Amino acid sequence: MEVLVISIVTFIICLLTFFSGFGLGTLLTPFMMLFFPVDIAIGLTAVVHLFNNLFKWALVGKKASINIILNFGVPAIIAAMIGSWLLLQWSDLPILHTYEMFGKSFEITPIKLIIGLLLLIFASLDIIPKFQSLAFPKKWMPIGGILSGFFGGLSGNQGAFRSAFLIKSGLSKELFVGTTVVISTLVDFTRLGIYSQQIQKIDWQAYQILLLTAIISGILGSWLGNYWLKKVTLSTLKHGIAWMLMLLSFLLALGIL
Repeated sequence: MEVLVISIVTFIICLLTFFSGFGLGTLLTPFMMLFFPVDIAIGLTAVVHLFNNLFKWALVGKKASINIILNFGVPAIIAAMIGSWLLLQWSDLPILHTYEMFGKSFEITPIKLIIGLLLLIFASLDIIPKFQSLAFPKKWMPIGGILSGFFGGLSGNQGAFRSAFLIKSGLSKELFVGTTVVISTLVDFTRLGIYSQQIQKIDWQAYQILLLTAIISGILGSWLGNYWLKKVTLSTLKHGIAWMLMLLSFLLALGIL
């Protein structure tokens, strides 16, 4: 039953996040934590995330823009490392508020509150009619990469900031999805390097069936997402990402993620 539930949820998450370019790790990790200890949940999610991104790269990677990957993706990855390092240094910042809900305790921290508010502002740009036509010039790509990577590393949500900037850069839906997939995969390799010692401690033989079914379920979800991409308009894609960003901003600000 555990394998079936995880496979179904992985399929749904991979389908929904195929379009957004973010959210797979953010949503799947806390779900995995319902069944496994934190270190195992992070390790399993990291492997599913990587295989899913490799499959998506095979599907849409050829539509990615090399220019954007170099001008946006590379600065974003470097800045994300700096942001991640600062997150470790600031891990002992005072907690603003603690509350309980559904029998669990949640903490509102300064960093997550600030990140949540920033994501809310980005999301509003695609919901408020006055800002819907706003687009970032191509010359801002390196600056956008640095800012999105830094704040993404600081919050652990690199994909959200990456998508928030790129969706306002005047890209077609195919170019947007292909480029975010390639950058996300490159970030995955960086993450695995950071998690390598933690991942090596996991007894993978004990989870091989679950991991295999989760990977296959995720691939099927992404395959279906790619099929629907042809039917989705750019406007629908932008609004969908905006609402996902808004949801993520509230979950972060409230300390749920």
